[in-house]
Amino acid sequence: MHRVARPWLARPGRGGSRTFSSTSTRHGYADTLPNLRIGSHTRVIFQGFTGKQATADAKDSIEWGTKIVGGVTPGRTGEHLGLPVLPTVRQAVEELKPDATAIYVSARHAESAIEEAIAAEIPLIVAVAEHIPLHDMLRIHSILKTQSKSRLVGANAPGIISAVGKCRIGFQPLPCFSPGQVGIVAKSGTLSYETVASTTRAGLGQSLCIGVGGDILPGTDLREALQVLETDPDTDAIVLVGEIGGTGELDAAAWIKDYYSRTDSPKPIVGLIAGRCEAPGRIMGHAGAFTAIGEPDASAKIAALEDAGVVMVNHPSRFGDVLKQKLKAKGAGFAHKSASSRSTHRREFHTMRHRPRVEAPTPSSHVAMQQKRDFHLPEDQCMNLLREAGRINCGSYSGHGERRLLGIGIDRSTRSPCIIASPDITSESTIKRFPFDFQRGPDDLAAERIANHLHIITKGNAAVESLRAVIKSLAKIFYEKEAYLLTTHIVERLGAIKVVGADFGFDDAAFKSAGRQPELQALRDPAAEDEAEREAAKSGIVYIKLEGEGTIGTLVNGAGLAMNTVDALADAGGSVANFLDTGGKATSVTVKESFGLILGDPRVKVVFVNIFGGLTLGDMIARGVILAFQELALTIPVVVRIRGTNEKEGQKLIADSGLPLFAFDDFEEAAAKAIELSRRA
Repeated sequence: MHRVARPWLARPGRGGSRTFSSTSTRHGYADTLPNLRIGSHTRVIFQGFTGKQATADAKDSIEWGTKIVGGVTPGRTGEHLGLPVLPTVRQAVEELKPDATAIYVSARHAESAIEEAIAAEIPLIVAVAEHIPLHDMLRIHSILKTQSKSRLVGANAPGIISAVGKCRIGFQPLPCFSPGQVGIVAKSGTLSYETVASTTRAGLGQSLCIGVGGDILPGTDLREALQVLETDPDTDAIVLVGEIGGTGELDAAAWIKDYYSRTDSPKPIVGLIAGRCEAPGRIMGHAGAFTAIGEPDASAKIAALEDAGVVMVNHPSRFGDVLKQKLKAKGAGFAHKSASSRSTHRREFHTMRHRPRVEAPTPSSHVAMQQKRDFHLPEDQCMNLLREAGRINCGSYSGHGERRLLGIGIDRSTRSPCIIASPDITSESTIKRFPFDFQRGPDDLAAERIANHLHIITKGNAAVESLRAVIKSLAKIFYEKEAYLLTTHIVERLGAIKVVGADFGFDDAAFKSAGRQPELQALRDPAAEDEAEREAAKSGIVYIKLEGEGTIGTLVNGAGLAMNTVDALADAGGSVANFLDTGGKATSVTVKESFGLILGDPRVKVVFVNIFGGLTLGDMIARGVILAFQELALTIPVVVRIRGTNEKEGQKLIADSGLPLFAFDDFEEAAAKAIELSRRA
């Protein structure tokens, strides 16, 4: 192994990037897909083994049957849970011979932990941490592409679990799982848990469940997970749970269409996409849950999957019954492998009762200015950064010259940075991405190709060289300031490029998780941010006010489930006031605080609490609801739906409280009641 010089990546206190030898024969990261086939044979270690959460999850996994053989805690040697603790991953690999590692370290330390696992050539690496800085993950992906030994799942993922092989690498709620025949691939943790519960209730059970996670750049994407489930002998049917953000669902749809065309008796695939009612330009909980410029929205993803032959549902509780119907029609039964005639796939959309048209938010006419993720600077400060980076000519638009889009962002399909360019700032159809290597930077890209796409008239080489200077300055800012999306509007004047508009977005996790970029944080203007959303963030709550009549306030645990709750209520004719994700580790106090945020919106006539317990416990949520009633003097009705971990205890607390609460365990019934109450009020 050796370090490679990276002229673009000179951040204080940061070393270079490693590359890893595959073998003498040419192989690549795609060759690591078989490493996802875990089971009773899989030997698992934990990095961060002696930490509180790792200890709890490891103990539960061991009792369930997972073959955990030890773990790593830097600087420590000894025993934990009766298993070896070693100080380095290399030593653990030599002594314990693991097939997989579960990385349970903070976001600040996740990059080095993942790199250490790659260096030790552990076949499967599962990273559960959220809020890992984007540029840390870009660096990890640049390393993964140079080797063919290690496969990454995550980050920001619940993990991977074989219900058949009793192997859990992550923190999925074990009581929901039962050995069976349905393979699941999902971006959202809570939606995957709902899916598991639905297939368990239907008597189908699960085979292999791959939680790819909600990160911007997942180590394993939906298409790759589908490839594994295609050949998994325990899987007779497949569930795909996607959401807004990126093009992964379109890539999956293209793969499914090909799979159905080349397979005599394909496994039925049923899907769900969360985020049809997303707030334009906002991140909906998960780091990757936003529709960036040029990316498809939820409706486009649903259409692509339907066109490929996938049966779509609008709530995960529907999966069990729909899959049972598809398997029965296929002749697979519920306890043996499918082997009969090819099934037919028609376009269907299963809903609660009816599916009225949901009006999508109106997009901005200027594609460069749509996305607002976490932390943006005012335009004048963006232009100052460009002047400092390369003496770029910046100023207001005079009305002369055709404005074009030029920027740097993320190409999620290639898991790398890219140049974003369009000759027309009002049309997303003309946007083109030019990916480049994270380690080398964009110097290897031909500016002439970008100029040609932008329809820039070259007079000699002056305009191209001027364009190259802007690209170089954008790249300098992208790397040094850890940006995730830099967009500009440019015009060509007298053979040179002038920047006449700028919108720069930076990764807040670089500061919040790793303490980097403090000088950017000093430029923040709190007055420009929504006060309620800012206060919510202090408690780990993601709260976004939605446009419209907004008579139903929602309180949900998990970003995917929160998006889907808004979608499903809208399908049933409800008008939702907000998106609210209490977070995976919500407490009674955060539930009470969530009520306070919701009640601060005068439009709200009823509160709908929709909880599926994974890490979040049903009884704890119930106590939070009761606490809110007692301390906030609630005067509007509250509908509570609790499923999952400790659901019976939570439901009993609600029933015994004597408070005017409407408790349900069925989503359809709860949603119908909430809508009825919102209209009655």
